[in-house]
Amino acid sequence: MTPPAHALLDGWESFYVIIGSSAAALTGLQFVVIALVAEAHLANSSREIDAFGTPTIVHFCAILLLSAILSAPWRSVSSVAIAIGICGIAGVVYGAIVVRRAMRTTDYTPVLEDWIWHAVLPLSSYAALAAAALTLTRRPEASLFVIGAAALLLLFIGIHNAWDTVTYIALERFPSNERGDRS
Repeated sequence: MTPPAHALLDGWESFYVIIGSSAAALTGLQFVVIALVAEAHLANSSREIDAFGTPTIVHFCAILLLSAILSAPWRSVSSVAIAIGICGIAGVVYGAIVVRRAMRTTDYTPVLEDWIWHAVLPLSSYAALAAAALTLTRRPEASLFVIGAAALLLLFIGIHNAWDTVTYIALERFPSNERGDRS
């Protein structure tokens, strides 16, 4: 018999407070990144933002949602499993949309690192959430660790992708000859 939801989730409260708060703060910083893109007057179109900027916000929001779901006072684990499963499936669908958008970009051609960080890792995280939701009622402890790992991976993906965007802007806006490099 599966223990009550609160008995399983109480031990995860601090974890989700930490990553949920981090995701919320980083969402705000991503708005600054987008403002930098606009200020830099780069040749990026809305296709590039849709493929590489918006998903970062979606991943941070997914972490916030997961944190809220796993901090709510659920009566049954099956209700938690349904909510997590919906998040996982929605994330996989959105990940497929992001892949399609990245394939259609015109001002920037994604490289292998982009495909890994913007497609493979997010899709893997959301698929892991969906899979963990399926096993949550039968193997709750292991499933909760998978959910936690997927949420943490989404946080790292968001951090990496935001940083990647900022460094791209810095290099595009200030090419090496304008920074005083002699190479």
